Amino acid sequence: MPLSVAPRFTSIGRLMRLSGARFYSQSHRAPAVSVLFQDIEPPVINGVRKPRKPGGYQDSGADIAFTLQSKGLTVITPATSPDVYKHEGWCFSDTEAGICSAVDKGTTHLWANTILFESHPLQRSEKLTPYASDLYVVGQPPAMVQNFDDKAYLNGKLREIGGYTLPRSWLVQGSANIDEIIASIDRFPVVGKPIRGRGSYGVKVCHNPVELKEHILQLIDESPVVMVEEYLAGEEATLTIMPPSPERPEYWSMLPVSRFNHMDGIAPYNGVVAVVANSRVVTDKDMEDPAYRKIMDEGVKVAALIGATAPIRIDVRRFSENSEFALFDINMKPNMTGPGRPGREDQASLTAMAASAMGWDYGTLLQKILASATQLSKFRAYHSPF
Repeated sequence: MPLSVAPRFTSIGRLMRLSGARFYSQSHRAPAVSVLFQDIEPPVINGVRKPRKPGGYQDSGADIAFTLQSKGLTVITPATSPDVYKHEGWCFSDTEAGICSAVDKGTTHLWANTILFESHPLQRSEKLTPYASDLYVVGQPPAMVQNFDDKAYLNGKLREIGGYTLPRSWLVQGSANIDEIIASIDRFPVVGKPIRGRGSYGVKVCHNPVELKEHILQLIDESPVVMVEEYLAGEEATLTIMPPSPERPEYWSMLPVSRFNHMDGIAPYNGVVAVVANSRVVTDKDMEDPAYRKIMDEGVKVAALIGATAPIRIDVRRFSENSEFALFDINMKPNMTGPGRPGREDQASLTAMAASAMGWDYGTLLQKILASATQLSKFRAYHSPF
């Protein structure tokens, strides 16, 4: 059955009940897990290429593989005995050859700790087709990622549907209409960013038209489409929305993680400042503010609408102090680093921090995510709701 969620359903509870069983399917065998890292350069999509992460997420991939192994799960690695002090050797390349190598070694569950797209081998490889009913994947369907990694596209669809709180935004396509668009912006500061960015890469608060134009021109050298958003000046927080699983067959939100100590108005990249140093899970007292529950409910609606098959991370921020929150960045692939390997004690991701507030250690979080793995045949059959 295609993985589709029709936007005509207005009841989020009904939508989740109807969609939940479609997304995951559990093997009766004990899983044998292989983690994939990003070894393929993302393609140019509508003139824009998402920057590849140096190292291809092997750091978090090694954390995932090591920790699942420490929990007693069977983890298949390309190296016979990977070094716990190194990122390499724990994960298979996400090329067709790398994935097939993992399958040949007995893998039943592929953890796609990489950036996916419609032409990715997980979607297109004919060599994997005979295993489509037996293999399970942790990750978002490639067609979903390709569509919704475009921040302007997804936010635009949410605006069309209504019922979501979003900042005002403008889209700059090429250099021809820059002055016209900047002239239409009646309030500064604003934020300029690429539509297919990674973390805080290319994201800047601009305080006046001259600064904004300069930043847009810099971004256009890499991305012909640039998004400009109203600057949200209040508290920033991050939501992790979990997908359906056998244990909990509906979408749900972990507690928000509040962010602080911004650099020039933007939360710094976690490779520069560990998130444990500038983030905290909100308290029961904080949750008395209904703004948190409202934005959590909106996040759950987003995940159900697009048919997420793995956790998504949504960055939210208040318009001003004590105001309501707006959704401003919906991420298909949350960072999934975590403590376990020597020297990684401070590498908990925002999702791992939220999980710890529920009493889950990093390994338990990974096991919960693994339980939501999707059968490859269903993973490939995903259809956009739009």
